[in-house]
Amino acid sequence: MLTLVALLSLIGSVAQTSAACTGTISSLADVTAAVACTTVNINSFTVPAGQALTLNLLTGTTVNMKGDIFFGNLSWAGPLFTVSGTSITFNGGGHKFDGGGPFYWDGLGGNGGVVKPAPMMKQISGTYSNVKVVNSPARTYSVSNPGPLLMTDLTIDNSFGDLPNAHSNGLAAGHNTDGFDASTTDLTIQNSVIKNQDDCLAINRGSNIVFKGNTCSGGHGISVGSIDSSVTVNGIVISGNTIINNDQALRIKTKAAATGSTVTNITYSGNTATGIRQFGVIIDQSYPDTLGTPGTGVKLSGVNFVAPVSTISVNSGADRVAVNCGVGSCSGTWNWSNLKVTGGVAGPINNFNGISGFSQ
Repeated sequence: MLTLVALLSLIGSVAQTSAACTGTISSLADVTAAVACTTVNINSFTVPAGQALTLNLLTGTTVNMKGDIFFGNLSWAGPLFTVSGTSITFNGGGHKFDGGGPFYWDGLGGNGGVVKPAPMMKQISGTYSNVKVVNSPARTYSVSNPGPLLMTDLTIDNSFGDLPNAHSNGLAAGHNTDGFDASTTDLTIQNSVIKNQDDCLAINRGSNIVFKGNTCSGGHGISVGSIDSSVTVNGIVISGNTIINNDQALRIKTKAAATGSTVTNITYSGNTATGIRQFGVIIDQSYPDTLGTPGTGVKLSGVNFVAPVSTISVNSGADRVAVNCGVGSCSGTWNWSNLKVTGGVAGPINNFNGISGFSQ
């Protein structure tokens, strides 16, 4: 008969052996066994319509994609893929997740029409690299990592959604296809390519977020917001990004009705933008209106452009810079000496005179 000590030792030995194994996922039926291991390999397969690939991983797990993942098409809320765990290393190997966007795209995004899985992808802490996502039905990544997360060398390609289809009434079929929606702390997104029809990045809350060396094409630019009530945003760095043919290059948007929120310490450096259709830089406290009546419930301070210079070129008729603050809600002195915006026309500056080193 085994003593209690021996039995506990045996159980611990079995658990340790299980964790050290390699699990392989070739269908949803493999997931439960595979995530009991600290190495998980994912082969190519199709996730059945209306179901999700959900990986609840052991701490320190390494995941290796060995093939492409496709999702069957069905109108439902999603998300399609969720990976959770701490200190995870996720190696995409250049393989892709295909969300089947053309099945859902109707030019309406989340504003009506068919229900679309959104977000498509929900994320971990650790390192997530070399993954390609194509044809996301709506928003792509929702990031609310429980610990530090580096997302690097990623591709989001929803460019096929630029075209109209039979359901979009002549509009671009893709809509609300945000690249990254971040509500988190200690996040870095770098060296990635995003082609979409909405915000390249939207920061809704959080701190210590870095977005650097990325290329954003075709969407709505890089955004802080939209900021709602009881939200804190602090310590955001937007640097060295290339923004091509977007509605805006750089934007901060806060809801007119929001209360009790603070946005501070937003730093831009070395960003380059061309072909900007509406605003080079826009700071607007009247969301969802654009340059409407601004609210005063979000306190905004410390918005600075530091070296190297950020250079933005806007199209004819676009506003170079527009600032629409609520009375008393924007404060301090903002150093914009390292911002250069050309083309277009000068936009309005409302209820704030604290910008230094820049004139339109």
